[in-house]
Amino acid sequence: MTTTFPRTTGPRRLATLRHSAVLARRSLAKTTRNPGPVVNGVVTPALFMVLFLYLFGRPVAGTTADYLQYLFPGILVMGAGLAGMISTGSAINLDLKNGVTDRFRSLPISRTAPLLGSVMADILRYTVAVAVLFGLGALLGFRVRGGVLDALGAAGLAILFGFCLSWVTVYIGVLVKSADAVLAVGFVAFLPLQLGSSLAAPIETLPGWLRAWADVNPVTHVMDACRALLNGTAPAGSVGLTLLWSAALFAVFCPLAVRAYGRQE
Repeated sequence: MTTTFPRTTGPRRLATLRHSAVLARRSLAKTTRNPGPVVNGVVTPALFMVLFLYLFGRPVAGTTADYLQYLFPGILVMGAGLAGMISTGSAINLDLKNGVTDRFRSLPISRTAPLLGSVMADILRYTVAVAVLFGLGALLGFRVRGGVLDALGAAGLAILFGFCLSWVTVYIGVLVKSADAVLAVGFVAFLPLQLGSSLAAPIETLPGWLRAWADVNPVTHVMDACRALLNGTAPAGSVGLTLLWSAALFAVFCPLAVRAYGRQE
């Protein structure tokens, strides 16, 4: 006689999502008490936009108006990455060091839920950062030359890439010994990723050694995709490359982060 057991995969996944949503609300509540990292994630790209615009606008594009049309999509990607990327890794590291994670393990919840909940909260942070940057860009004179759907697509790509990239800092946050180390590693990684790209100038104008890096830098592809969508030009494969990079980052670093988190006994 063969006994058939009911499948529990679906309910377990729903429970994991429900628990993650509760922990996402916890992460957002912590943000309201300590908004510094998120504010910094918005202020830093905004400062880069203003400084680059008035320092390099005329030399690079002839006018600040033309340069803003080039610069803003890159700043949008920068903002979506910074708004929660580093703060997430730091928050998870603090939970590990302060014993909060031990309390989570005593609860009947998935071990993935604390990580997923924190990253889910990032989506809202990214959305707020993108909205603020769009408002600031409009004040400075940026205009969306594509349609509304193209603008939403550009925002969606920036947020998607930021979400997938945040799993890298989640993994770092589980591995390193302190939140300060997460900030240090994140900042060192931020410089070549964000600045060694097509952010401030077309990669054709960069020195050979820097252009070689920018050509393979995934951030370049995201910026080019957002730039094409917002300016109403052909994306030339950059959207597909962005989706591939996002999927690769998630597929590699999400399992690594979950596995490393499970070993933190």
